[in-house]
Amino acid sequence: MASTKDQKKLPPSTLRIGKRYRFNRLQGPYDAVVIGSGIGGLTTAACLSKLGKKVLVLEQHYTAGGFTHSYARNGYEWDVGVHYIGDMGSTKTLGRRLFDYITDGQLEWAAMDDNYDRFYIGDREFDLFAGKDAFLEKMTQYFPEERAALKKYMEMLDKVANGMQLYTINKILPWPANIALKQASKLLLPSYFNKTTYEVLSSLTENEELIGVLTGQWGDCGLTPKKSSFLIHALIAKHYIYGGYYPVGGASRIAETIIPVIQQSGGEVFTYADVEQVLFQGKHAVGVQMADGNRIDAPLVISNAGLLNTYEKLVPEKLAKFAGYKKLRGKVKPSMSHLGMYIGLKGSSEELGLPKTNFWIYPSADHDGNVNKFLQDTDSTFPVVYISFPSSKDPSYAKRYPGTSTIEIVAPTTWEQFAPWKDTIWGKRGQEYEELKEALTERMLEHLYEKLPQLRGKIDYYETSTPLSTDFFCRYQQGEIYGLDHSPERFKQDALRPVTPLKGFYLTGQDVLSCGVVGAMISGLMTAIATDRIGSAPLFKLLANAAGLGGSPKLQPQPAK
Repeated sequence: MASTKDQKKLPPSTLRIGKRYRFNRLQGPYDAVVIGSGIGGLTTAACLSKLGKKVLVLEQHYTAGGFTHSYARNGYEWDVGVHYIGDMGSTKTLGRRLFDYITDGQLEWAAMDDNYDRFYIGDREFDLFAGKDAFLEKMTQYFPEERAALKKYMEMLDKVANGMQLYTINKILPWPANIALKQASKLLLPSYFNKTTYEVLSSLTENEELIGVLTGQWGDCGLTPKKSSFLIHALIAKHYIYGGYYPVGGASRIAETIIPVIQQSGGEVFTYADVEQVLFQGKHAVGVQMADGNRIDAPLVISNAGLLNTYEKLVPEKLAKFAGYKKLRGKVKPSMSHLGMYIGLKGSSEELGLPKTNFWIYPSADHDGNVNKFLQDTDSTFPVVYISFPSSKDPSYAKRYPGTSTIEIVAPTTWEQFAPWKDTIWGKRGQEYEELKEALTERMLEHLYEKLPQLRGKIDYYETSTPLSTDFFCRYQQGEIYGLDHSPERFKQDALRPVTPLKGFYLTGQDVLSCGVVGAMISGLMTAIATDRIGSAPLFKLLANAAGLGGSPKLQPQPAK
């Protein structure tokens, strides 16, 4: 794991959100310490701050936000994970209400084009358009004989989303209420709720190309149709059914607008704040030990560092065993590793003809077969290449960086391809490593030039990140971006919940509920509810009303790429 000393060698960036950690800058005592400033941790901290709690958020990176952060280099700016978010067009959705709640309404959203996603599958193109009717009509044009199956499919998406209310609420109910609800859920949830995506879709249609198109967003959870749960597929598909949105001012505006809410009750978000270990008295969390040797005491400790990091790096092995981690670890595994390419061009998005539509490029509709071939030979065709145009999506980009534009490309890889360099220092991994990166970069660029040939020769700057970069900056040990794999087995694990068997110690973030910005946000809300010592009901009601949800909110995780 990268040290704070290593991180001081990073190149300059104009986007450093949060306050740099120094022990003498702390103004305790604090009611809670949150480890990690990803959107789950920030949401928990902001919700607790709204209730008058003084919360300290500790982030080991040089900027706050986790996968919602942005960075700037050489006169360009990119996001690293917020490529698009759904359900932001209406102020009545849970995702939008929760964003408005934790930012005091300071975060603005810009809509992408109605045609927000385009799938290139083999030699065919398929466009997704915003709106249920538009989606159905366009898919029917591509597959006229499948209209009945498509209508049934859309009904199933709604039923899964409704079922998620029971699934999610059960994660914050105390025993024995959660046992009773779990038993009731077996009768109330549809039979296909947690089957594999392919199993469910193949029961609707025998058209493999249609299945390939309907699962064209599988990259949003990093798991292919034959391995992913239909639960996560349905949530992603429904999340984007009304189109994609992008934060005005770039992804860094997310953390930038949440932090003042955390500060309202005396809390703070510190960067370069490397937590070495969670401290316990017996089986009760009492604070954290920092890498600089200092101790910070707090009655509540909340980890947003991911399940694997939390129990393998931060919690003593004996207590991790008591918490049931060994058994749980055998049931879950990290999601797929990835490459990320960040491109800067001279010329505005309009001048270069950059769209507000995401491109997904596949060699064929057999997503599982494509991935299997790639895993056997990483020199073979990428099973998916995702291309995004952040400068086109953000209406403020041209004002902030006039005469320039940006592109991002994401493609899968394997941890094994980069494992030989795992103990080397970021930026100093040697010529062989750089040559491998360059070869992969050229392969990704050819996909871009194939779709937008006018860009050949127009690139001014680029850099490519590998799984080692993700490990260095975000502490995901195999470069995974989506935490745990979203398989049916993962969603059966009762232990993936905010409350742990260790008193005063809680989990938040994408591993608690689901990947994606809104999914991790909802987990943050759940954790804030769970930490209420009086009982979850008063805090649940307060948060629901304060967020404008009224009564019982529809807690549906809605992933975003």
